[in-house]
This record gives sequence, structure tokens and C-alpha cells, in this order.
Amino acid sequence: MKYYLIAGEASGDLHGSNLVKSLKEKNAGAIFRCWGGDLMQAAGAILVKHYRELAFMGFAEVIANIGTIIKNFKRCKQDIQAYQPDVVIFIDYPGFNLRMAKWAKQQGYMTIYYISPQVWAWKEKRVEIIKKYIDKMLVILPFEKAFYAGHGMEVEYVGHPLADEIELLRNDPDQKKKLPVNTGKPIIALLPGSRKQEILKKLPVMLQVSRHFPEYQFVVAGAPGQEDDFYNELLAPYPNVQRVSNITYLLLLNSHAALVTSGTATLETALFGVPEVVCYKGGNISYQIAKRLIKIKYISLVNLIMDKEVVRELIQDKMNEDNLVTALREILSDEPRKRIFADYGYLRQILSEGGNAADNAATSITRYVLSKNSTAQHHQQTEQEPACSTTSR
Repeated sequence: MKYYLIAGEASGDLHGSNLVKSLKEKNAGAIFRCWGGDLMQAAGAILVKHYRELAFMGFAEVIANIGTIIKNFKRCKQDIQAYQPDVVIFIDYPGFNLRMAKWAKQQGYMTIYYISPQVWAWKEKRVEIIKKYIDKMLVILPFEKAFYAGHGMEVEYVGHPLADEIELLRNDPDQKKKLPVNTGKPIIALLPGSRKQEILKKLPVMLQVSRHFPEYQFVVAGAPGQEDDFYNELLAPYPNVQRVSNITYLLLLNSHAALVTSGTATLETALFGVPEVVCYKGGNISYQIAKRLIKIKYISLVNLIMDKEVVRELIQDKMNEDNLVTALREILSDEPRKRIFADYGYLRQILSEGGNAADNAATSITRYVLSKNSTAQHHQQTEQEPACSTTSR
């Protein structure tokens, strides 16, 4: 079985790597080719393009890099045609993946989407594209199944891929000892994102907050693919702030609180049981456009899943030094922390009900691909039988 996977972000690389591992267990002779990152490559997939070369954040940034994006589409199409996979698996990253799904389906490839685009937040019309060009949709958020049902589409909820993985780490007493940070102070984690553009927007503001909390050790979570010199320049005015790279989970496991950029990291932080303040700051043009298009009450997955404000969200102009200091002081206090911990417990319960997401997804994908291939072979044999019968007479 030949699989082709496309992910365009760090979170997609993580989930894609776990999916590759699970698919390997169910398909001994399976081979994989991907657009992703180091984790998918380490899991055994041949890496065609790294996600750090694909990540363009916001409307203005996409327009500025349109030439590169067009070249990426062309290269991806050519690579798929040369490889001739049994199935193409798309992992989130909708701006690129939905266009590729349309092309792949038109070329006759089987198409499966693992981790739905956030069509419930904005661009709801994309559901029609998904219905037309995706053979099977696997979702990881409980409310997504009802959302798609409302659009007349049957999807499969496989559980959230982070729930089991993080729970294993939380219950391993030896993991806490592995963080290479030397301090006797409680740690406040700074998670400014993985793309260079978003880090430049958020990290300088987060770093300003560290001056107000000398009794805590602030530690920046360095993103995979970003060079040391990039971070060193930003951290130079803050000699007391430390940085770790590619070990965000270990950092969260040892953290007392966190300032976290919006996205999957907000959910990861909650599953580790770390009180957090959610931050978003983008380019002004991109933000003004997004504000008019996005229809959801919250930007963090934690609040969306719980359907209430579990964690504070500071968006655009509200993400400033004063507001961050106030919000951080609050989540360092006993009563707010007790409330957050209680909500986090219920969140874990909700997301654990689906079971192991990567394993469930791999089982579903394997079963689906084999059934479709079997049906196709049956049709082919049926079409050939009349000709054979006539010849024998």
C-alpha cells in the first residue's frame, strides 16, 4: 500500500507521524511519502517538502508569497503523479490541502482528510468542497461530527490525537527530570508559535512580561526549524529568560503557568494541566479581514470545546504588556487555578472518550482503502466476464 500524506504545520507533522506509525502496524508492506517535517520523516515517510517552507501566515503574507505557493502546488501535483499512491491523506492545512484534494480527486486518487479544517469557524462554504472531493473525513473534535451532520455529511470521530499522548507523559514520573533548565524557581512557559512571522509579533510582548515576575523563571519554547540566531537576537535584552528547543512537552510538564499563542498549543497546554493566557497578534490587514469573517465566540480550542471562557484570551491590541501582566497574576492565584484545574479535568474526559486517535484513524483508513480496492477489483472482474464467456463459446 502506497500512502501520500500532506501536512503544512508543526502540529500536522506530529499527528502525521503518529498516523504513519499506526498505519505501519496495520500494513506491514506500506510505504509513505509526505509533505511534513522531521517527525514524519523519523516515522519512516520520505520527506518531499518541509513545512517550514510552506507556512505563510495571514492574508497579506499569502498574497506576498503567491509565486512560491503556486510553485509548491505544481511540485506537489508532479510528485503525486510520479508516485501513484493508493490514497492521498490530507492533514489540516486547508488553504493548500483543499485545493490539492480537488485536483487529486479529479485525477482519480482516493482522498481522505484526517483532522478537519476549521470550517465551523469561517469559510463554511468549504463544506461543499469537502463533500465533493473528499472520500472520507476523520474528525478529532467532538462537536465537529454534529457540525457536519448539519450539512448532510457523515464523518467519523476518532478521538483527539493529543489526549492519550499527553496523558502518558503526565503519568511518567521520570519525564519531569529531563528538562535542561537549571532553576529553583517555578517556570512560566512562553509559547509564541512556530512560524517566524507570528513569533516576531508575539514573543517581544511576552518577554516584556518577564520583568514583572522576578520570582519566576520564564522559558521560551523554541520551535522546530527556527535557527538559534533568530531567538538569540530577540532574547538578548532578557538575560534571565531561558530557551529550550524541540521539547515543548517537557517544558509544559514542568511549568506552573504559560502564555500561549492561539492554535493547537492552547489545547496541549490545557491537557498538561497548565493554567494559561491565550495570545493572538497578527498583521493589521490580516486581522481586520479575519475579524469580519470568523464567526466563533472564542479563538482557543479549550474555550471552543468547553463552550465557555475557561482561559483568558487577549487578541490583537488587547495583547499588550499591561493586560498580559494582569491576566498572568490572576492565574497564579489559588482560586482561579482551582477553577481552571476543574475545567481542565472535564476537558480531558471529553477528549478521551474517542480513544486513541491515530490508531482509530489508521484502522478506519486501512479498512476503507481495502474495501474500495476490493470493490474496484470486483467491478473489473465483472466487466471482463462477458468477454471471456463469449470467447469460450
